[in-house]
Order: sequence, then structure tokens, then C-alpha cells
Amino acid sequence: MSLKIRLARAGAKKRPFYRIVIADSRSPRDGRFIEKIGSYNPMLKHDDPQRVTFNTERMQHWLKVGAQPTDRIAMFLGKAGLAPVPAQRQQTAKHLPKAKAQERAKAAADKAAAAAAPAETPAS
Repeated sequence: MSLKIRLARAGAKKRPFYRIVIADSRSPRDGRFIEKIGSYNPMLKHDDPQRVTFNTERMQHWLKVGAQPTDRIAMFLGKAGLAPVPAQRQQTAKHLPKAKAQERAKAAADKAAAAAAPAETPAS
């Protein structure tokens, strides 16, 4: 049985609240869990001490047993000093324009620059 330390969503619509739980990796996100060890409230300010709370002793116990934290939980553990801070993941380039669109944009910019260049030079 592989264990995960992960977030289970609670709270109302558009008012998220998460529990930090130990669960079997095969169980659903909001489904069955083994133990609740903390909470995460993203609606609070970043510097609020109640934003992320968890039982440090139980967290260390489950990490020693072999539970794997998710990316978000690993960030929380890194900020708390219980684990090394994970490396930031790189954003994908899928949101950028494709090659042909970039060529068209460059051509349009060159054309606009060429049209503006003669207008800037003074006539003698």
C-alpha cells in the first residue's frame, strides 16, 4: 500500500478549505483517508499563521513510515523546515504562439518599423 500525504477538499462552492490527510494513493481525493493531520485555508492571507496548520509529530512519523508528500505538501514542509524545499517546476510553453504565428508577428513588427523609419528622418 503506497501512502500519500495530500490535500482533501472541503468547504463550500468558491470557498475552498483543504484537510491535510494521509491516504492510500488509490483512494479518491475527497474519499477515504487514514488520518487527518492538518488543514490548509487558501482564503487567508499568505502571512496568516492559520493558513497552513499541521501536527508536526504525526507528519514526521508518516514521512519516516514512507508516505510520499504531493508537490503542494512538499512546499509546506519546506517552508516549515521539515524537508528540503522542492525545486520549482518550469512552466510549459504551450501558452506561447506557435512558430508560424511568431513569424507573422515578427514580419508585422518589421513592417511597422520600416514604415516609421522614413517618417522619423528629417527631409533636407
